[in-house]
Amino acid sequence: MTAVADRSLGPELARTETIAPDTDVLVIGLTSSENGPAIVPADLFGDVLTAEVRAELLDALGSVGAKGKPEELTRVPAPSALADVTSVLAVGLGAADKIDAEQVRRSAGVAGRALSGTELVATTLSGIDLGAAAEGFYLGAYTFSSFKSKSAPKPDERPVVRLELLVPEPGFGTLDLLRAQLVAEAIATARDFVNTPPSALYPAEFAERARVLAEAAGLEVEVIEEEALAAAGYGGIIGVGQGSSRPPRLVRITYAGGPKKIALVGKGITFDTGGISIKPAANMENMTSDMAGAAAVIATVLLAGRLGLPVTVTATVPMAENMPSATAQRPGDVLTQYGGTTVEVINTDAEGRLILADAIVRAVEDEPDYLIDVATLTGAQMVALGTRTPGVMGTEEFRDRVAAISRSVGENGWAMPLPAELRADINSKVADLANVAPHRWGGMLSAALFLKEFVPEGLPWAHLDVAGPAYNTGGPFGYIGKGGTGVPVRTLITVIEEIGAE
Repeated sequence: MTAVADRSLGPELARTETIAPDTDVLVIGLTSSENGPAIVPADLFGDVLTAEVRAELLDALGSVGAKGKPEELTRVPAPSALADVTSVLAVGLGAADKIDAEQVRRSAGVAGRALSGTELVATTLSGIDLGAAAEGFYLGAYTFSSFKSKSAPKPDERPVVRLELLVPEPGFGTLDLLRAQLVAEAIATARDFVNTPPSALYPAEFAERARVLAEAAGLEVEVIEEEALAAAGYGGIIGVGQGSSRPPRLVRITYAGGPKKIALVGKGITFDTGGISIKPAANMENMTSDMAGAAAVIATVLLAGRLGLPVTVTATVPMAENMPSATAQRPGDVLTQYGGTTVEVINTDAEGRLILADAIVRAVEDEPDYLIDVATLTGAQMVALGTRTPGVMGTEEFRDRVAAISRSVGENGWAMPLPAELRADINSKVADLANVAPHRWGGMLSAALFLKEFVPEGLPWAHLDVAGPAYNTGGPFGYIGKGGTGVPVRTLITVIEEIGAE
């Protein structure tokens, strides 16, 4: 069994008032307009980007067709007046009146990914939004090569080593940089979990890695193994995990920072074949991501501790591998969830809700003030909302609050209803509930209605279905590379910060 990989998750980040000698690249922002591109910020770094330097750069950039369109990259030799810099990379930000933190984050991410092979990079994007620029560069530069046969990548493939964010005066953006670095590291941690193949991240190993991280952060951690889970009546976790030779776990991590209590629950299916209701072979390898909800909540509780937030956060994380075998649960089986509710298993590929139900019941025993669960729960989420928009369901006021926060931080959550007429579709003829409806209409909503049965009346609750947004199977964009994205860590930590500030 291996512990957490000892590796750098991203570039070294630092603030600076001057450009260091031997800087490989200076990254600047470029806006678009009818009058041509313009360098931003306009006058914050006048001692570095003098009027003469700006004019020379604009001439050079214009001669090679730079327009300043969002995330457009144009690289030119540095003007002679920038003696410490080899080249200048202009990244497009779009129209000046539409620049926000997310655009800075995306543009910085594109630049960070394009700077492979560089040792030292400086940027003026920090003058627009230092925190967003730091996050974008860090996450754009993220790579995962732990399983490459050649341990050392080629020089031109290595991520940027150090990023210096230009600031106009001492102390500018100190706290912004600290938070941005901690958030980016948490997202990268979640990405690492998701990108680790299931042969190396099965339930026992996932639990061990979570334990190592939690204990290193000084947090309370409990790992419940299969015998104890069975004895305590965690029928959902046991039922899903019983088809695998690698038994399930339940991990509980607590950061005790204040009187308000927030419960996080994350789906941790380390690989999902569908069980007896087996999935089609095509693209099944992407089911390595079916523990992305667990990865996000583990990273978030660790982050809450590192930020020292004035709340108590507990992550309850069920972990199982859903496999077909002679011991696997069958369609038609009835299991008893933790807490006593019986469920008829109509489809063994609707397993995430079974382990989440157990975890939710355990989480609410702590009498939290808020409950948030995160899961790559349904393919229906992608049918309804695409691959970049999480569905947010739950109690209406808290659901809307979480969805609004998600959009404000660039993770695009969208509030979805829980129609009353769909509830009867998950009734069972032999048990309290069925784990799926007898049709495919509103599948994301039916899954949330199933979870709602385990949430106490009156508890503010949000359910985030991130089946598509948590794992990018296409080409890179913005600060998102291929594979694990770390969604919705930024949403979760911002919700927690807001609750702590109430």
